[in-house]
Amino acid sequence: MLLRHLRYLLAVADHGGFTRAAEALHVSQPTLSQQIRQLEETLGVSLFDRTSRTVKPTDAGAAYIECARRVLVELEAGKRALHDVKDLSRGSLRLAMTPTFMAYLVGPLVRDYVAQFPNIHLEIFELSMDDIEAGLLDDSLDVAIAFTQVRNADIESIPAFTETLGVMVGRDHPLYESQVALSAEQVAQLDFALLAPGFVTRTRINEYFAQEQITPNVVIEVNSVNTLLEVIRHTAMATILPEPIATQDRALRKIPLQGEAPTRGAALLRRKNNYHSAASVAFMNLVLGTAAR
Repeated sequence: MLLRHLRYLLAVADHGGFTRAAEALHVSQPTLSQQIRQLEETLGVSLFDRTSRTVKPTDAGAAYIECARRVLVELEAGKRALHDVKDLSRGSLRLAMTPTFMAYLVGPLVRDYVAQFPNIHLEIFELSMDDIEAGLLDDSLDVAIAFTQVRNADIESIPAFTETLGVMVGRDHPLYESQVALSAEQVAQLDFALLAPGFVTRTRINEYFAQEQITPNVVIEVNSVNTLLEVIRHTAMATILPEPIATQDRALRKIPLQGEAPTRGAALLRRKNNYHSAASVAFMNLVLGTAAR
């Protein structure tokens, strides 16, 4: 059995048929079919049900495909290990963050990382929590900054710091110059523009509202942090986001709250039992060192 057989197998499974898989692989369909037949003969089982309009894995095929995916992930990790340079004179790092962390963390962290390791090639992705977990599992990401609550047991979550969420407004808001802490009753009187319910940050905001018995007046919901910031800068709306986002150059002002502000845990995520490159370990040490200061 050759590595080529496994790649061909996954292509047929992912494309739902031999024609599209052959096009993606840049081979002829007869060649692809022959290779899959050879694999089936070697294993002594049928891997695909070819009787329907679309080609679907058999039960045995589905089980073997899952194993093949893991094999290819491990082989790619091994290839990276061979090319890793411990002195960080070269290498690469595939980094992801969820949108709210990206809004204020990526600049300072990349600045400090590049200053220490200028020869490391960086790939940076803004992804949802679901996409981050998927990327770590299929080995398309090395490390991520996201939330502590991971759902997959194969992902390691290393607590990094606690993030505080705050109420913030733009220059057009009447509270922009105010330094008076808001009570829960006053927060309930604000008009809010918030991230859409699909964001983990919004879930934490909703928990804060419920805890303080606030029924918020949510006028606008947005599915992008950058869009939300533009809305706040140009309207008399308030929002709730991580406190460091409220900076003078963004023309945003944080309004203090009476009582405890909502917080959430931030973590470094990586795949368990995987090869961790020197570049990714250096990045994690940078984040943990920054958080400790």
